[in-house]
Amino acid sequence: MKRILVSQPKPKTEKSPYYDIEKKYDVEIIFRPFIKVEGLSAKEFRQQRLMIPDYTAVIFTARTAIDHFFRLCKETRYTVPDTQKYFCVSEAVANYLQKYIIYRKRKIFFAESGKLEDLVPLIQKHNKETYMMAVSDVHNDQPNALDEHGITYVKAIMYRTVSNDFGPDEPLDYDMLCFFSPAGVKSLMTNFPDFKQDKIAIAAMGNSTVEAVKDAGLKLDATITPETPSMPAAIEKYLKKKKVPLRKTEPEQD
Repeated sequence: MKRILVSQPKPKTEKSPYYDIEKKYDVEIIFRPFIKVEGLSAKEFRQQRLMIPDYTAVIFTARTAIDHFFRLCKETRYTVPDTQKYFCVSEAVANYLQKYIIYRKRKIFFAESGKLEDLVPLIQKHNKETYMMAVSDVHNDQPNALDEHGITYVKAIMYRTVSNDFGPDEPLDYDMLCFFSPAGVKSLMTNFPDFKQDKIAIAAMGNSTVEAVKDAGLKLDATITPETPSMPAAIEKYLKKKKVPLRKTEPEQD
């Protein structure tokens, strides 16, 4: 076990637990997303027959959704009014709005728990608003907390997830592959249609990703559990199981 591919962008901080694993074990972690996000054009968005000015409130579940909402507003030459209301799944998502608006002057609401279901009471208090939820093309079509409580809203697809193609000479020479979405697994099989797992370990985060790994006929070696609640924790548990040696430290100089 020498090279681990984490299919996410490289962390922006040096304090990432992935780097702790590199320091602790004799492994190299490479960050190489299998997927990337691209926005729908204004023309593509209009094909949904939705008009942003028709909605007085927007529901955001991710910062990416905020980016593409304001991008489409700009591309369609729509000036978002100060009266627009924003309902965010978490405080972190709500704070991201400061990139585009003066936070203290707007109507912004968020769930303390980070769960969509805890937005429901806030939305119910503002039942005269017309709601739009900004989503990607791979959003889950299963009923969510809003549907279960009879909230009237529309899902507006504003961005899509696409395969981040590998170059023709780019090898897949890794000992472990870590996935975070079904789209990442799909991208693997698209880029490498003759892929054979052999001794390559596979880790997956989330139930839908785990199912995608199994549906692709691959063997799952590590995943998120209450004992290992993050991907770095799941990786380290697997390394311990395989008795991967600790990295040798350089002797201190006198």
